[in-house]
Formats: sequence, C-alpha cells, structure tokens
Amino acid sequence: MDKKKQSSLNKWLKQQSKLAKRWLMIAVGLGVFSSVLLLGQAALLATILHSLIIEQADKYELVPYFIGLAVTIAIRALCSWGREVAGYRCGEQIRIYIRQLILDKLRELGPAYIKGKPAGSWATLLLEQVEDMHDFFARYLPQMSLSILVPFVILIVVFPVNWAAGLIFLLTAPLVPLFMALVGMKAADANRKNFKALQRLSGHFYDRLQSMTTIRLFDRTKAETEIMRGASEVFRTRTMDVLKIAFLSSAVLEFFTSISIALTAVYFGFAFIGELNFGDYGAGVTLFSGLFILILAPEFYQPLRDLGTFYHAKQQAVGAAESIVEFLETDVSTVRSGDQTLPEDDVTIRAIDLEVYSPEGTKLLGPISFELNAKETTALVGPSGAGKTSLINAILGFLPYQGSLSINGVERTELDLANWRQHISWVGQNPLLLHGSIRDNITLGKDNVSDEIIEKALKESYSAEFVGNHGLDYQISDRSSGLSVGQAQRLALARAMVQDGKFWLLDEPTASLDARSERLVMDGLSGQVNGKTTLMVTHQLSPLQNVERILVMENGQLVQAGPFSELSQQEGLFKQMHQANQSLNQANKGNLDA
Repeated sequence: MDKKKQSSLNKWLKQQSKLAKRWLMIAVGLGVFSSVLLLGQAALLATILHSLIIEQADKYELVPYFIGLAVTIAIRALCSWGREVAGYRCGEQIRIYIRQLILDKLRELGPAYIKGKPAGSWATLLLEQVEDMHDFFARYLPQMSLSILVPFVILIVVFPVNWAAGLIFLLTAPLVPLFMALVGMKAADANRKNFKALQRLSGHFYDRLQSMTTIRLFDRTKAETEIMRGASEVFRTRTMDVLKIAFLSSAVLEFFTSISIALTAVYFGFAFIGELNFGDYGAGVTLFSGLFILILAPEFYQPLRDLGTFYHAKQQAVGAAESIVEFLETDVSTVRSGDQTLPEDDVTIRAIDLEVYSPEGTKLLGPISFELNAKETTALVGPSGAGKTSLINAILGFLPYQGSLSINGVERTELDLANWRQHISWVGQNPLLLHGSIRDNITLGKDNVSDEIIEKALKESYSAEFVGNHGLDYQISDRSSGLSVGQAQRLALARAMVQDGKFWLLDEPTASLDARSERLVMDGLSGQVNGKTTLMVTHQLSPLQNVERILVMENGQLVQAGPFSELSQQEGLFKQMHQANQSLNQANKGNLDA
C-alpha cells in the first residue's frame, strides 16, 4: 500500500473517531490522572524505602505512608477500569456508525448490485472487518495521546530532581516510535492481504455450503475440498505473516525500552559509588532520588510500549478500512429517490422509451414502451435472459433507468421509494423466509397486524391447515427448514396478502411447486389480484387465457403485446413458446399415463 493511500485511510479513521469524542476524552483524562497518581505512588515507595534503609525509621511511623500507598494503588486500579470501559464505549459507538454506513450503502446500491458478490464476502466486510477496527478506536487512539502526555508529566517531575536521568529519558524515548513505525509499514500491507484472503475464503466457503447437495450429487466433493484447502492455505500464510510482524514489533520495542531503563540504572549505580558526579545539581544523588526515578523509568516508557503493542491494531484497522472505504466510495449509477408519495388512485404504470441499466452502467434492456392499466392483470413472458427481471427491478426501484417510467403519473425517480414499496405485494419464485417464527415471517415485524388479519391471510392462502398443526410461534430457519417448498410459498403468499398492496407483482410464483401446491397458490392468488393492478412473470402460458394483456420480451426488447387469443394465432415468439409449452405438457401427460 502506497503512503498516500495509507495516509488517506488514517485520515478517514480519525474522522470517524470524532463521533465518540466524549468517550475518547474520558479515556485520555483517566490515563493522565492515573499518571499523576503514579508520581505519588513512586514518591511514597521511595520515601518508605529511604526511611527504612537510610534513616532507620520505625515501621509504625510509616503506617500513614503505607495507607496512602494502598489508597493510591486502589484509585489507579479504578482509573484503569474506567479507561477500559470508556475505550470500549468509544469503539462500540464508532463500529455501530460504520456498520450503518455500510448498510445504508447496500440499501442504496440495491439487491441487483449485492448479488454480484458472494454472500460470505459481504458478511466479512460487515462483521469481521468492522470488528477489527475496535482496538484502533478503543485502545490505539487514546494511547496516542497518553504516549505524549504521560512521559511529559513524568519529565516535568524528573528534570528538577536529576537532569541527567531526564536527558536519558528524552533522548531514548524517540527510538521506540521510530522503530515501531518502520515495522508498522510492513504490518499494514500484511493486514491488507490477510483481509483480502479472508474475504475470498468466506465467500467461497459460504457458496459451497449452500450448494453442498449439488456438489455431492455430481461427485465434486474431492475437487472442491482441494479448492477449499488451497484457499485456506493462502489465508493461513497471510495470517502467519501478520503474526510474525506482530511478534517482531513486540521484540523490537522490548529491546529498546530495556536498553533505555538499563542506561538509567547504570547511571545511578555509578553515581552512588562516586564515579559520576553530574546531573544532581550539586546536591548529591540520594537513595530517595535514585529509587524515585528508577521506579518511574519503566512507567515512562510504558505508554510508548503500549502504543507499540496497539500499533498493530492501527495497521489492522488500516487494512480493514481499505475495503470498507472502497465500498463506500463505489461509483455506480445508484437509484434516485424523490419525496413524493404515491397518489391514492388505482395503480397505473406507463413506460415510454424506457432503458434499464445495471449499477455499473451496462444497458440491460430497452428502449421499450408499454402501459399497465389499473385493475388489470398483465403477463410478462419471454425466454431466459430476455430482460424480465431487469424490468421488475426497475419498477421496484432497484435499478437506474433512462426514459420515462411513471406510476400514477409520477416519475418513479420522483417517488419516495419506501412509500411506493408499501403499496406493492410481491410473491417471488423462491419463497424467502426469515429466521424466526411463522408469525414473524407473515408480519415481517409489523406490530399493528391483528390476529384476525393473520388468520384471514392464512385461510385465503391455504396455509391454515399446516400452520394449525405447527402454531404461529413455530420456529423456521431462513432456508425454510421444517416446511416444504409449497408450504413456504403459501406463507409468502399470506405475507403478500397482509401487505395488501395496490400493485401485485408475481415473479414465477409457481415455478418450483408440485401440481397440488401450484393449484392452491393460484387459487389463493386469483382471489387477491381480482380488481387490482397485477404484473405476472411466468413461463406457464396456458393459464394466461384469462389475462387481459400479455407482454412478450426477447433480447431486452418488447416484441409482442396483446391478449392471448390474438398472440396465440399471430406468427411470432409467443406462438412458438405456446406450441413448445403444449408439446411439453403432452409429453409429461404421456409419461404419467405410461
């Protein structure tokens, strides 16, 4: 990582720290107060030892000093506890904010962009990488201030006692941060590579875990195991590189602080035997002054040593921040949202020269023009890759577009998307259920849904029978564990009924269902979409005879439009698809009869 980029990431991290300035100031203030108590603790210890060894004082005369020493130690312990709490709160507050930034960006980019990367890599970005910033805000930033303030406080006290010892402290102190920075440059690069390896491993592992059945059925277990082993080995190597640098950093810091403390001890040793006669302002080196400064010597370097220990956390945070900042600064064509609410009329959607684009700016379909009339059901058909999903995403507000796409006369870019989506009841081809109870999945966390509305939706979606056996509090996983695909789809239908939208969007709602489940879902839908504006995407053409209008798409273009009776007789794509559909149905019927 070049210095310019590392500097910009450092600047970004410090900007985030302003959000928890209060906790940061408390942590630093408690650290400085603890250093002042440290001076008193060192003075008490030096006084006790000087009185016992040099003045041969009675132990009982020193009881107040012992009490003062105990009280000082206890208060310093409380200060340390307070620093830990304040540091943790500081890191917690900033981590919550950064996670919210990522979630806001994900919501802005939409599902069309999110699907372009493995789910595991998003989990790593949102969880592990944000979590790895904690020590930077909780420990490193407070320690940066303390590594300057605490030695400064100690020097103010040491120089009037012995200028030679103060000079040793002053000259040797810069060695610690100097070598810390040299080692840290390598640490930042190692951490960056480690996070990249972790993202790849997480994404790879999660995708393979989801497709485990397919992998085993196609006898790819050994091959995928080798791929996983390779990805794991890369991550192991990167992690060991980080640990090597961390251990090297600790060894370097310990070496230079030990040398510095040893120099101070050697100076006082020679001064006591009369070989060195400078630094004491002519007053002579006493046992008190020697013990006082030697007790403070390790504490003078301790903030610098702690900074060195936490410096690794800084480089770790810089490595984590690189991917996060890159993501937050992703320059793609995001969906624009206005502030207008949807007019209360029945939904009418009109497209004129509509072109839909991916977040990266690639044209996905268009130009096309069409109209979805109020209270009518329109079917959208076409081969895979025709652009049906892209059109749906544009209507839902997940993809940017050019041209005109108006809803009740208001351009979609001027609508408040949250308000628009409240008027949509959506049933997709894959029933996506959340980890939670059946009630949670039907209401999606809405507290104002009464039991009567839930029971009505369950009855009309033909879900009441199996829900009655399980109960509304029955726990299901996000993979619909414990329910069949048909049952999960009927719950998805009940959820759409509770939403009670003005516009119903049906995306292959029966694609994965058996004949009985398909009939039940279609029966439930027919009672709901009657009299409401509906767009249904399907490959099943026979049931479309009662649909008011059919739109046929191919290669991102609208190639045909009209009722079933007209399109089934007209030469074109729809007639070809209908004939192929009939042949397939006859073949399936023949297989069943056989």
